Amino acid sequence: MAKWLTALFFLLGTTGNGNSQVLHRYEYQHPRMGALFRIVLFAEDSLRAYTAARDAFAHIDSLDAMLSDYREDSELSRLSARAGGEAWAPVSDELWFLLTTSKQIAILSDGAFDPTVGPLSKLWRKAFRQGEFPDTTALRAAKEKVGFQHLELHETQQMARLAMPGMRLDLGGIAKGYAVDEAMAVLRQHGLPIALVDGGGDLLAGEPPPGKEAWEIDIGKGIILPIVERAAATSGDTYRYLEWQGLRYSHIIDPRTGLGVTNGLKVTVLAPGCAMADVLASALSVNPAFRGLIEGGMPRVDVLFME
Repeated sequence: MAKWLTALFFLLGTTGNGNSQVLHRYEYQHPRMGALFRIVLFAEDSLRAYTAARDAFAHIDSLDAMLSDYREDSELSRLSARAGGEAWAPVSDELWFLLTTSKQIAILSDGAFDPTVGPLSKLWRKAFRQGEFPDTTALRAAKEKVGFQHLELHETQQMARLAMPGMRLDLGGIAKGYAVDEAMAVLRQHGLPIALVDGGGDLLAGEPPPGKEAWEIDIGKGIILPIVERAAATSGDTYRYLEWQGLRYSHIIDPRTGLGVTNGLKVTVLAPGCAMADVLASALSVNPAFRGLIEGGMPRVDVLFME
């Protein structure tokens, strides 16, 4: 496992938690889920830090193998391959949590987030690679295979099925945030709560660094946010978009229209967990009106909009 673990080490000479034990700052990086995951943590020695980061990245790898819609052998893809069949499929605890959460947000956001957006995702990925707008006939056909209401969940037996043939799941708007949450949980299991996990811009902060009141994160345009025991996720078209006939189409797809959104919003959400911050930022990028419901009914959730 060491071959994929890159470590950067800095000796700070500070003490932690009011005792005489010197804590050192360690930073590790690992590419996965189309992003560069980064762990910053404070520990007494390099072996303890390395072991914790290694286990956290290994857990991210296992989640990627389970939840990737790029891999045909993933649990997610196997469930998609059964679309249209009558039989229920048992699902793991991890996938169950993401499917139930995704469907709840899909309902609340009026379909702005939809875990069954897979057929459209496939078309738009090809469009981005080729630099051309998707074929309109293919777009229409793909959109007909999208609909969260056709994702059926058997709550008492933890099973799922996709009711229409050709449906395909894509959890890209929540899985990365979930992986961040899970990586932090691994670090805490190792007794290292002073940490920050960053999954390509989706972040979760643990206890603050020694001598500081909070972790400071840069969300762009000179805005620095102090966060402690909280997550932040940003969604927008800053890096991935298609310019076509005067419009800039984001990689974030509106499942209701089948098109990449063109509103140009960059949205940052603060929440207790990164999975929730991730999925809410994704939904808000598509449906800004969802903001009122979020801020009115979700405790410890804050929404920032930036053009």
